Amino acid sequence: MNHQLHTSSVIVDAHCDVLTVLAQENCSLKERRDSGHVDLPRLRKGGVKVQFFAAFISPQYRGNYLRRAMELFDRFYGELNECSGEIMLVRDFDDLEKALGLDKIAAILTVEGGEALEGRIEVLRMLNRLGVRCLTLTWNGRNELGDGVAEAWTYGGLTKFGVEVVKEMNCLKMLIDVSHLSEAGFWNVLEISTQPVIASHSNSGTVCPHPRNLTDKQIKALATGGGVMGLTFVPDFVHQQSPSLEKLLDHIDYIVSIAGPDCIGLGSDFDGYSGRLEGLGDAGDLPALTEGLLCRGYKEEDIRKFLGGNFLRLFKKVWNGKTGEGVVC
Repeated sequence: MNHQLHTSSVIVDAHCDVLTVLAQENCSLKERRDSGHVDLPRLRKGGVKVQFFAAFISPQYRGNYLRRAMELFDRFYGELNECSGEIMLVRDFDDLEKALGLDKIAAILTVEGGEALEGRIEVLRMLNRLGVRCLTLTWNGRNELGDGVAEAWTYGGLTKFGVEVVKEMNCLKMLIDVSHLSEAGFWNVLEISTQPVIASHSNSGTVCPHPRNLTDKQIKALATGGGVMGLTFVPDFVHQQSPSLEKLLDHIDYIVSIAGPDCIGLGSDFDGYSGRLEGLGDAGDLPALTEGLLCRGYKEEDIRKFLGGNFLRLFKKVWNGKTGEGVVC
């Protein structure tokens, strides 16, 4: 095992749902849990240096979506206070570099589900002021922004409000996340956005046919536009019969073959699913991924890109050192 390669790489995980688990179980991020996938000890063991923390807006909170987002933000900021010596909220690329220099985990606050906006663009601006730097436009269903993957039979894309949100996110220099979005919506976003976008937790639909994964055409377009897809460890999205680390590596092999090495990142979705991926059970097991990539013959340069370098390139381009607060577009 090349420990030096793993520990010296900036490992970015573009999606986890640990905030939901912490709220449900009333436990602490700094304490090692026997269940689940993510906590501070396992993030450290796995070498994670940049972690997205998603406020997942579940359909069960219909009528109270924004309130639910605020509850999860409150939990997030409480955990930041408890772990202040270990984790730092980052709002721009300067913050990210500062966190890395202090050997703190750079925390990026995200919202999974545009339902939280409740149809109001001013809410997006307020979320940005609260530190949110990424929005997953939809979950699986339909919301005010557009259709999710579960609505594919309607061939619906973004709504007028969804278009407004994408444009405003460009103004605010927020990361636009197309995971969970319908294919029509995906193409709408790529047409409208002036910045590269991310698919925070999606795999190859050719390697594993699942509505949540991306088609070859989508992957190629994402790569052409400078975007990055975070490969997810959700077993159902890795392989239908025998999901494992080896099958996840098959996704990487295939994506590199059709789109090159510059569009691949990690987006585990840890604590967003039950069970464990064989060979990569939780955040502490991430060194096994680096070992697997070496065994597949990848160059160190490309491995560093997969582990986080590609996302860092995108962050720097979109954020451009500042958040964009107060920008008039």
